[in-house]
Amino acid sequence: MHLNTSASSLFSNKLEEACARIDECLGGIFSGLPRHPLTDAIRYACSGGKRMRGFFVLESAALFDFSSDAAVRAAAAIECMHAYSIVHDDLPCMDDDDIRRGMPTVHVKWDEATAVLVGSALQALSFEILCDERTSPNAEIRSALAGSLAQAAGASGMALGQAMDLEAETSGNSWSLDRISELQTRKTGKLISWSCQAGPILAGCDPEPLSKYADAVGSAYQIADDLLDVVGDPSEVGKPLRKDAKANKATFVSALGARKASQHADELVRTAISALDPFSDKAEVLREAARYAVKRRR
Repeated sequence: MHLNTSASSLFSNKLEEACARIDECLGGIFSGLPRHPLTDAIRYACSGGKRMRGFFVLESAALFDFSSDAAVRAAAAIECMHAYSIVHDDLPCMDDDDIRRGMPTVHVKWDEATAVLVGSALQALSFEILCDERTSPNAEIRSALAGSLAQAAGASGMALGQAMDLEAETSGNSWSLDRISELQTRKTGKLISWSCQAGPILAGCDPEPLSKYADAVGSAYQIADDLLDVVGDPSEVGKPLRKDAKANKATFVSALGARKASQHADELVRTAISALDPFSDKAEVLREAARYAVKRRR
């Protein structure tokens, strides 16, 4: 897929800037928590990472000329939700991973009980951030952000996707592409979709124009994760690889093979880029973000 060098450089700079702003915001939020080993573990769980979900919040907000610190708070909220999801996903009863982001997972560095509590606290904290007036003085906007995130993360979103993922491991049956697509959309796509639509919600605009982009990028991002498990470098990815096939996970790679799965991801990126046509040059960074979703190495 063609990469625009200047746009790629702009994307890299914007992502680096987003990381710095989100980290600063999270630092301020964590400093207000009680001094306790649980807080230390929460801070640890949120360290590192690409901050792509938070980046999508900031860039989708900028697309609608909304760039206040409120957007950074929403970005911090989704990073808390994402951190919760991976802390729980790494537990022995789930994917049983010892390394995440190149560091020991929370249950390894502390213990399983602490990891469960860290995840629970981070999930609650994400809603606490969104419901604070500093995120938006408009109660309807705060409600829309919190309500839509609950749907994206809960029983019809990420949690269901995780349950389907575990089900696929033990079912002993081959899953159809439609079923795999549903699993991936819920497991990963829903939170990325929320991230892309949080910006227009904050700006008081209709998030629907970004929905097609958000859905396509979310699906492409998960396929890229599945491909990295097959062809990635563990030292770059920051976690153990080659686990999906052993666990009998239902992925596009397991159903189509790496080459066709990669082609499907490229098709999704083209769909995402086309969905941004109404925004003209203002959306160039988001276009490059879609390309990065499938070309990243971690």
